[in-house]
Amino acid sequence: MTRRLLHFVEESYGGAADYAHAQSNALAALGIEVHLLTTPNYPARPDARYTRRPELLELRPPRPLPTRAQRAARFAYVKLMNYRRLVSCIRREGFRHALIGSFGEYLAPVWSPWLCALAREGVVFGAVVHDPIRDYVVGPRQWHRWSVAAAYAPLREVFVHEATPLDTGGWPLPARVTVVPHGIYDYPAPARPRSVTRQALGIPEAATLFLAFGNIRNGKNLDFFLRALAHVADDFPEAYCLIAGDVRSAGQKPVAYYRALATELGLAARCRWRIGDIAPEEAAELFTAADGVALTYSRSFRSASGVLALAVYYRVPCLASGGDGPLRQAVEGYGLGVWCAPDDVAALAAGLKRWRDAPPTPRWDAYRADHSWTVNAQRVAECLFE
Repeated sequence: MTRRLLHFVEESYGGAADYAHAQSNALAALGIEVHLLTTPNYPARPDARYTRRPELLELRPPRPLPTRAQRAARFAYVKLMNYRRLVSCIRREGFRHALIGSFGEYLAPVWSPWLCALAREGVVFGAVVHDPIRDYVVGPRQWHRWSVAAAYAPLREVFVHEATPLDTGGWPLPARVTVVPHGIYDYPAPARPRSVTRQALGIPEAATLFLAFGNIRNGKNLDFFLRALAHVADDFPEAYCLIAGDVRSAGQKPVAYYRALATELGLAARCRWRIGDIAPEEAAELFTAADGVALTYSRSFRSASGVLALAVYYRVPCLASGGDGPLRQAVEGYGLGVWCAPDDVAALAAGLKRWRDAPPTPRWDAYRADHSWTVNAQRVAECLFE
């Protein structure tokens, strides 16, 4: 009998979307018929081995809404409609196994009963929990705790990237927890040599180029990194920075803020900007041109990093910070870069000096051997279809 899986993915871009693509492909390679229920903006990738079903509503509005109330109302409507469509698809097409690609608790007291009803009928639900510590609180804390507990209620299987206690809202966890590796993304080779790309960016041959890549959001502390770079400007004059990505969600500091800060700090000549969507082919060139990747997350970041997986693929070490979690475990456990205390400009500046004095020597092959999408998919399939 063919094993069929409905993979529910609301994110159209970023690390969660890339993760879902790689994981779906790995599951399909095991002979599972994977249907990716997602949004129209989720890219149709030429190497996809799954069926892409763009039936969900896009969480990000096509244009910014003027008031917070309007943004909140639209988000609530889209979130509930997407879960309605998930339930409808399961009932209409008889799916018995569903994987929520990125666990989230928003409005779970409303939509969780729909999934619990399906679970009582024998539908097996699993979820990938990228952020096991749910400490970003929206609304009253009691509502947050109730939401987290409700989101876990329909799940039989939970997949995490590190053996760590989960925040379940204070309620017993009904699901089994399985650790799965965050695989390494398969990206293309650069079309141009490193020297050509660096020349096009105006990066001196002897410079040490740090790449800040992906969605630009407050929690990545790009402003902390720029201040740290300014702090060591005299000691590390060859350090340059390339910011490549864009702001993707409301409420985040705009790119103009970081540009102005770089100018204020006297770093304008040492910063390069590539703002907008970046195709995989261009990403390959940027990572190949870089000497280091800036992963300066705040203390609240306790999940795995998709950008780190890209850095490992292109063998570019990182300057990293964040809370205790898979990112720290990977960086320190495999020597993938210099780890710094989070939310601390002085700690980042000290990290830059350590980098200058003793560049990292990562254990690339050991990390790749322990982190494969095949192992990820095998563990997920064994749990969901046992």
